[in-house]
Amino acid sequence: MLYNLSNPLDVQNSRLQLEKLISEGCIIELKARRPPRTVRQNRYLHACLAYFGALTGCEPEYVKTQYFKLLCNPDIFIITRSDRFRGEIKVLRSSAALTTEEMTLAIDRFRDWAAREGGIYIPSPQEHDQLLLMEAEIEKAKRYIADQYAT
Repeated sequence: MLYNLSNPLDVQNSRLQLEKLISEGCIIELKARRPPRTVRQNRYLHACLAYFGALTGCEPEYVKTQYFKLLCNPDIFIITRSDRFRGEIKVLRSSAALTTEEMTLAIDRFRDWAAREGGIYIPSPQEHDQLLLMEAEIEKAKRYIADQYAT
């Protein structure tokens, strides 16, 4: 059952449900549900990654891992976990786990880095005409990038 804890009625109902489960001695899972990033934001991210890859000759997945996550946004994506056998280890967080705000920050950092270090301007989501040109460039480069990594 989902409860919106900003709604007083849901708060009361969730307390009643919790009391009932406590009295029954149940095992429960309690976790906060945050708004996920939007489909539009996800599409924009992948277009940015593919565009950067098209202009640099890299596969989008490589751009995503090496540049977007590790280079531009390590504080967002690199997390420490405890491993039973290896102790504390560093792993990459999935971009699917980010909130809308975290994703916005991560994309902005990547766009700034691409312009500053790579000399590649990535249009903002509001620049519709530029985004269409960006998508056309991605389509042209797909064949060459796939061929490059097939060998």
